[in-house]
Amino acid sequence: MKHITIAVPDGKLNLNTISGAYDILCRADEYWQELGNKQRLHVQVAGFVREVQSHNNYLAVHPADLSSIKKTDLVLVPAFLDDYAGALKNNQKLIDWIRRQYESGAEIASMCSGSFLLAATGLLNGKTCSVHWNKAEMFRQMFPQVNVATGRIITNENRIYTNGGAYSFLNLVVYLTERYFDRQTAIFCSKVFQIEPDRQSQSEYIIFSGRKSHSDEMVLQAQTYIENNLCEKISFEDLSCRLAVGRRNFDRRFIKATGTTPVEYAQMVKIESAKAAFERTRKTINEVMYEVGYSDIKSFRELFKKLTGMSPLEYKTKYNREALPARSIPHVAG
Repeated sequence: MKHITIAVPDGKLNLNTISGAYDILCRADEYWQELGNKQRLHVQVAGFVREVQSHNNYLAVHPADLSSIKKTDLVLVPAFLDDYAGALKNNQKLIDWIRRQYESGAEIASMCSGSFLLAATGLLNGKTCSVHWNKAEMFRQMFPQVNVATGRIITNENRIYTNGGAYSFLNLVVYLTERYFDRQTAIFCSKVFQIEPDRQSQSEYIIFSGRKSHSDEMVLQAQTYIENNLCEKISFEDLSCRLAVGRRNFDRRFIKATGTTPVEYAQMVKIESAKAAFERTRKTINEVMYEVGYSDIKSFRELFKKLTGMSPLEYKTKYNREALPARSIPHVAG
């Protein structure tokens, strides 16, 4: 039998990651036994704190004493809601415990922002970690030795699992269910809990906001120029001259400040504008393409799919209600 510990930190937590993981894994084991198999999992919620509250203190969890668990097979780290730096400071004992468990052979899985706590163990250094797109920049600043895979839902590397964030932790738990049981049990859980299986990318959900939490005034001016001239094909040689800086130095400072090249930044700004147009207007794909400075439909389609994981038509159909056929919800008499 495998022992799974949902390790509860001290701090303001997303308790749904605790209850959701517990419910799915326990239901998976019940189904496994219904098929005539022996019990496969023992799932325990434990921590070094006696109570953790969340959501304005109207939800609470009372974990078992983690010090009584000397060895476990899988550690699940729940998500924090805010104050990541404070949470790390207040959970050094738990961080040390997680590191010891990994060194003893346990697998470790972080759910959403639980990756901040996992990264603090040092176990992610040199490895790839999936982070919610909205927290990726903060994560990079706090843990520069970790490779961030912003667009991925799940990573799996050397007995360490991470997931991209928010409610995609459900996808991680279904993924772990398949690894600890089998495909049939994972599909059963995905149907019972109505979780889309095999999601691999969070690219379509990313809202690109510009990465401006830096102090390089020249780069900020360049970013503003790019954002204000969407329909232009910008010459970065001319832009660097306009800003009185050499092209090589311009590129170097831009990459250091934003994490992307000027060309990549312009592409992301243009595609984000195109996404907004597809979501909110009735404009055609060609109209939107021209508005954001592209004239070749093949190039535009390829870039759009590269950054979102979907074609422009797929994105427009999915996210623009006016593009969908009228649907009615059947009324059921009470």
